[in-house]
Amino acid sequence: MKNTFFISCPIDTYSGYGARSRDFVKAVVESDKYNVRILPQRWGNTPFGFIEDHKEEWGFLNDLIINQIPTKPDIWCQITVPNEFQPVGKYNIGLTAGIETTACVHSWIEGCNRMNLVLTSSEHSKKVFENSKYKVKDQRTGNEIDLVLKTPVEVLIEGADLDVYKPISVEEITSTDLFESINSIPEKFAYLFVGHWMQGDIGEDRKNVGLTIKAFYETFKNKKNAPALILKTSSGVSSYMDRRKIQNQINIIRDTVGGNIIPNIYLLHGEFSNKEMNELYNHPKVKAMVSLTKGEGFGRPLLEFSLTNKPIMTTGWSGHTDFLKPEFTALMEGKLTNVHPSAANDFLIKESQWFSVDHGYVGHFFNDIFKNYKDWKIKGKRQGYYSRTNFSFEQMKKQLENILKDNIPEFPKEVKLKLPQIKKIELPKKEKVNG
Repeated sequence: MKNTFFISCPIDTYSGYGARSRDFVKAVVESDKYNVRILPQRWGNTPFGFIEDHKEEWGFLNDLIINQIPTKPDIWCQITVPNEFQPVGKYNIGLTAGIETTACVHSWIEGCNRMNLVLTSSEHSKKVFENSKYKVKDQRTGNEIDLVLKTPVEVLIEGADLDVYKPISVEEITSTDLFESINSIPEKFAYLFVGHWMQGDIGEDRKNVGLTIKAFYETFKNKKNAPALILKTSSGVSSYMDRRKIQNQINIIRDTVGGNIIPNIYLLHGEFSNKEMNELYNHPKVKAMVSLTKGEGFGRPLLEFSLTNKPIMTTGWSGHTDFLKPEFTALMEGKLTNVHPSAANDFLIKESQWFSVDHGYVGHFFNDIFKNYKDWKIKGKRQGYYSRTNFSFEQMKKQLENILKDNIPEFPKEVKLKLPQIKKIELPKKEKVNG
């Protein structure tokens, strides 16, 4: 009999955690070793409906979904932020992308310690969990004690689907609305940014969208035949109001840039399917990806884009350096700075640090990739090969199988007793004795 494996996760959401959940569940199901059930959860304000919108590929998940936990499962897994981890099964796994800074809040360590095993996406996140240490008060004794991670942590990579994310020919995408939209812009060379524009002043939001825009304007202003910048971004919701908000933020930054000729920035807003994202990455006018991110638990769009064999310029710190190699990628230098109060929240604490890129490197690599694209394209192909070889879904699935094999204990099985049949023995009849 297979062990029951219940997974609580945002399986049906348009979010990074939703994509991670679907890959994880698919890998567990394909191992064919467990009786899998899914308990769907929300993920912030991100919309539901991914499974129905992509039912040809993911419709099988509907057969696994439950609304409540009927019994105590053998294996329980939660894919979420660690403060929400709760032990429900006989063996409990917490899966999280981890943290983008140098320290996590103490509630995350407490949550991890409630589980038997923690899986995270990068060596960076694992190191932060292992190095975080707090002084807390023991609720029983009232004494001050050290709060440190006691649960073992393993890195489970986020592997990309190589059947989806790959180089494709122009002929395969020319009929799409997305292709026509990008094809209509006058520039022949465009940088691409993909990521949410979150809270924080310019230069202080985690994905550093504001600084990306500012640096692009400053680098290419007053230049003829300048490249374009395509922003695939939102604040986490797909609405007309959010689109207007993003456009206004771009215009505010543009107004701070002097010059007679200002390069163009184009906004892509809304939810894209995996297929559409790969078509975007492969558009012949999209030449390179840029990300001035201050910290990543993993950096999924960077991995996906690398599989198109195009160059990437990004920061040289945190989770994405697990798969982006400095000899193939423009990894920019900088320094660690405190999380700005404008970007801090319950999880990104202002006492922690993340990466601030050296502005001089940004302008240098914007120009260098634009002017010497052939050289950078060769590096992009080498990075693509490395990513395909080491960070595919199949590699993730193999890694997960080994982790589960090494950590999941044997559970006692219910055994029905089979007693031997007892034959009825006929005793001899007593003879009557006459008195």
